[in-house]
Amino acid sequence: MQNVLTKTSFSFPGQKSLYKGKVRDVYNIDDKYLVMVASDRISAFDVVLPKGIPYKGQVLNQIASKFLDAMADICPNWKISSPDPNVTIGRFCKIYPVDHYSYHQGCRRS
Repeated sequence: MQNVLTKTSFSFPGQKSLYKGKVRDVYNIDDKYLVMVASDRISAFDVVLPKGIPYKGQVLNQIASKFLDAMADICPNWKISSPDPNVTIGRFCKIYPVDHYSYHQGCRRS
């Protein structure tokens, strides 16, 4: 299918790791920055389906980017820039557990 981003395989200077979630690929750059790529993969009931939805990643990333920008003066966040409709670059942050579940289980979201 044309115009569907289902996987990435970048190699950035200083890259320490790559986390491939159900719908996002997250590149760790020197434990200082994250490059998050929102793909067009679709997950249903924790299963990644074989075909993506064109432009899904762009839409999700642009919505998140708009709200991160809109709320930045109220609550500073990790976002530095969004140089591409599918990409957000931000600061590497450690999880700050704020509830019982986060403290005992950890927060891992994709």
